[in-house]
Amino acid sequence: MNPVITGLGVALPPSATQDALWEGYFDKHYAGPRNGLARRIFANSGVRTRQAVVSPLLEDVSGWSTERRMRRYQAEAAPLGKAAVSRALADAGLAAGDLGLFAVCSCTGYATPGLDILLARDLGMSPNVQRLFVGHMGCYAALPGLGSVTDFVAARGRPGLLLCAELTSLHLQPPAARTDIQQIVSHALFSDAAAAVVVTPGNAAGYAVREVAAITDTSTADHMTWEVTDLGFRMGLSPQVPTVLARHVRGLVDDVLARHGRTVADVGGWAVHPGGPKILDVVQERLDLDDSALAESRGVLAAYGNCSSPTVLLVLDELRRRPAPPESIIMLAFGPGLTLYVTLLEGSTLAA
Repeated sequence: MNPVITGLGVALPPSATQDALWEGYFDKHYAGPRNGLARRIFANSGVRTRQAVVSPLLEDVSGWSTERRMRRYQAEAAPLGKAAVSRALADAGLAAGDLGLFAVCSCTGYATPGLDILLARDLGMSPNVQRLFVGHMGCYAALPGLGSVTDFVAARGRPGLLLCAELTSLHLQPPAARTDIQQIVSHALFSDAAAAVVVTPGNAAGYAVREVAAITDTSTADHMTWEVTDLGFRMGLSPQVPTVLARHVRGLVDDVLARHGRTVADVGGWAVHPGGPKILDVVQERLDLDDSALAESRGVLAAYGNCSSPTVLLVLDELRRRPAPPESIIMLAFGPGLTLYVTLLEGSTLAA
């Protein structure tokens, strides 16, 4: 009996439109010769609205020290994470005290005691609950996090919960910090969110986790970076990332599906991390998918932006809300390494 995802909860801070963010802040942030380029990047990002615990329209953090940003992270992430976890538990019909493992993924803030300790206390988890914190893995962290929770549930026969919480808005960089396109792209895409999933043993209604697999191309390790600086964390994002994904994504997906007697044509739903429009274009092309296959992924990018690790869970939530949820789902996420993760889900006694 495979571990089954039986609950999912999402929490989002206030949102603003991409146009409002550009006109109200970034137009001035990228004044001078970079302005026209930045304007085009924002317009072509595929993002219509984004969320932020610290909106640049209200509060400019670009000059804050890393210490000040980390203090704000703890204050903002705890209530957002609490809301996502509470909703996931309610969706699964479980109490916080039922959990055997509580795992947290985040690359945008660090403190001890951290979210795992504070939320376990505030939500009434057992003193015996085991905790796991996964940090600085970036956009793909939800899938190795899910793999760890799934392994625990399979081995111990007790429920586990994964929380992904990212506050990218706290890492807005000064206009002179990096003048290349990479920084502009990051500022045009990234957003804040928290998402949580409950995994339980047995044949409950939900999605059974059949396999989690990965491949890392260390020859391209410098293509995606997340550097800790005195002024927050700074993203490096090479335009070559889609090219690297194009080399590896088909082989990885085919290998996982073949081990389960399936092909790409057998997959009913695709939860692809929307790192940006070009990444989705490459995945669609390499897997020979039609436009409808990535509708939820593109919709999440448009409505929420790239929220780092929670984003692929937001896409999964959209898929499970279809009038007729897909019986099988492939989840794909990408990040530093460069690393590709794939997860195969299969419907388990799906509720009507």
